[in-house]
Amino acid sequence: MPVPHDIAAETELWDAFAESAFKDDAEPSFCWTQYAGHGPGPELLGSPESALEIGCGTGRALAHLAERGVKATGVDLSPRMVQLAGERWAPLGVRIEQAEVLGWLAADQAQYDAVYSIFGAAWFTDPSRLFPLVRERLAPGGVFVSSQPPAIPGAYGPQGMYKGGFAGKAMFTYRYSYKPAVWERHLLRAGFATAEARVVDAPKAGHIGTLIVRATV
Repeated sequence: MPVPHDIAAETELWDAFAESAFKDDAEPSFCWTQYAGHGPGPELLGSPESALEIGCGTGRALAHLAERGVKATGVDLSPRMVQLAGERWAPLGVRIEQAEVLGWLAADQAQYDAVYSIFGAAWFTDPSRLFPLVRERLAPGGVFVSSQPPAIPGAYGPQGMYKGGFAGKAMFTYRYSYKPAVWERHLLRAGFATAEARVVDAPKAGHIGTLIVRATV
């Protein structure tokens, strides 16, 4: 059963997140996991000439790709984050647009060699609606990669998430959590030719790992 996403309320949430997450002095950086310098890097995207990041946040990953000659485009729900990141990385040729991802993908006519999400829109959007749209935006031979925390055992499907703990204004969104095999099924049903989901262990035993999903057309 679909959950009741309130896009206006979620936009407010991510605007609030932008004020704490964006740092003017941050440098370009690309890391799939929540641990700096740990895990695979942008090689999971292959060698794209163009790339789209959905839920691009601070834009540091886009900037990293742009420095290496990739035509880098991002989309994010937060107007504030888009303003901050867009201004910061525009000199590198990065393009960032503000929009709700499902509507933006449905209207976009471009194709990309790679589409990716790092703890971004692929975590916070219904995969049954998102993945077919991602598939349409990929060029032949293209790749989709996403990362997020793995599901807590026994807690699967859409789940509510409050911002900033359990005090203050009730700002919340929904995230989507599944076993790796279920992520693979979602992608194959959306028309991808291959799909692989795996958990990369944290650098310290017993700490939270990272789910990385990769699919090709």
